Amino acid sequence: MNRDFIYLLIGNSRLHWAESSKDKYKFTHTSLSHWYEKDLKNKNLVWASVGTHPNIKLNQKREIRTKDIKCIKIPTHFGVDRTLSCFCALKTITNPNQKNFLIADFGTTLSITKMDYKGLVLGGELIPGFTTQLKSMVQNTKLLNYPATIRIPNNNFLKDTKQAMIKGVYNSLSGVVNLLFNPIDDILILCGGDSEFIGKLMKEKENSIIIKPNLAIEGLILFSKNHLNIH
Repeated sequence: MNRDFIYLLIGNSRLHWAESSKDKYKFTHTSLSHWYEKDLKNKNLVWASVGTHPNIKLNQKREIRTKDIKCIKIPTHFGVDRTLSCFCALKTITNPNQKNFLIADFGTTLSITKMDYKGLVLGGELIPGFTTQLKSMVQNTKLLNYPATIRIPNNNFLKDTKQAMIKGVYNSLSGVVNLLFNPIDDILILCGGDSEFIGKLMKEKENSIIIKPNLAIEGLILFSKNHLNIH
């Protein structure tokens, strides 16, 4: 019997895939319009959706929803991506001091979720993400143009307009995370598409930060194995 599964997390702006083969996983991220034909026909496709997916037939018995993940005490209106990230953090990250988990998902939106060591979600904040902020400035300001290259400057005070835009957005995102993060009480986990390049600079100042870009889809894999009898 074929036990190689394909996992799909439908986001707001991208599709997140994980393909398994002999307990190893390959993660890829594609545009919303880029559907792999083999995946749609594969009976071993397991999926979850926070965004709107095209009018295609997906096996409803293989869909994971927020309400299915009962070990996480989270409002049912919270996105399944946040719930899967919480599940993965709770089940995989060592927490001997019983700290809170502070999960910052750097995607289209920066979603920040605080959860205690028992899996009770205390709440969070939502902030426009890196690309969303840059696009908003370009769309709403006549003389600003989108940077061709994204590289976070070291300095805070910049004369180049595009560099000033990039550093301003970085500071707004890292600043709110730092404001909410208490190293004494919290374990900080950064995830999502922009977590690596934003987290790299943040980690220079706080090396205890955990960066796991694929936390949500890893949660989808882990939950599926435990609850859909997938091995």
